[in-house]
Amino acid sequence: MSAAEAGGVFRRARGRTLDAFSSEKEREWKGPFYFIQGADPQFGLMKAWSTGDCDSGGDEWKQEIRLTEQAVQAISKLSPKPKFFVLCGDLVHAMPGTPWRKEQTEDLQRVLRTVDPEIPLVLVSGNHDVGNVPTPETIAEFQRTWGDDYFSFWVGGVLFLVLNSQFFYDASMCPTLKQAQDQWLDQQLSIAGQRKCQHAIVFQHIPLFLQSIDEDDNYFNLTKLVRKEMADKFSRAGIKAVFSGHYHRNAGGTYQDLDMVVSSAIGCQLGRDTHGLRVVVVTAERLVHRYYSLDELSEKGMEDDLMDLLKEK
Repeated sequence: MSAAEAGGVFRRARGRTLDAFSSEKEREWKGPFYFIQGADPQFGLMKAWSTGDCDSGGDEWKQEIRLTEQAVQAISKLSPKPKFFVLCGDLVHAMPGTPWRKEQTEDLQRVLRTVDPEIPLVLVSGNHDVGNVPTPETIAEFQRTWGDDYFSFWVGGVLFLVLNSQFFYDASMCPTLKQAQDQWLDQQLSIAGQRKCQHAIVFQHIPLFLQSIDEDDNYFNLTKLVRKEMADKFSRAGIKAVFSGHYHRNAGGTYQDLDMVVSSAIGCQLGRDTHGLRVVVVTAERLVHRYYSLDELSEKGMEDDLMDLLKEK
């Protein structure tokens, strides 16, 4: 099955919403639940990084296949089941229009098809998915293969917003598309700002910041001007947290009442963290999250204190 043919399996987000959570009943708070966040399976980066040729060296990805298979198996064994599994971008390493992209995409789709069908996939676009400087063509390719690049959905009374963070990084080749997301986002934040949801949570690939709102600009965060504008906008709307990847290390901080959670990768590690996933428990009052290595989650599952939170009334 080609990537194009398989794409229909993964295009869960259409019309700026997620098919799996279209019921109006999902807007009602029904008690604690949890979801799984992963980031950066990035098929091909481990070989490219080891050879020092990140632009064109990703011609092998057996390790990433194995790790992503382990992640999927660990998630599928969890009981109770998570409400969904979100992958926060950089699904594959090969940029649009470069060698190995088709093959990496097909292999990742093959692995993701083995996720328990009762656990919906939520797919976020990263810079390697749409390009560092996205164009209308690269965005259209992502949409054909994986679904909408930005959308919202409700689960158990919580509003989730999935954003294309490349528009915040460099939208010089697609200003009209950025403007459309900006207008759509303002509408969604208005809903959150009216406190019609128990919580509101954002998923995007590039973090606003890694540790502090005032940190210097670098490859792994948004520029000070953009991050401050977005953080203020999110904070005013009552967004509880932003979950990201991109850094290939665990990091994060707070700004006013906004939590910035940066999760390390399923694939290539650039620091001292292990290949892993983040478990996020949503209670009536708060979010409690914990990063697990793939081995830990596979062998032991969630710890008792997180399981106890799911039993709260």
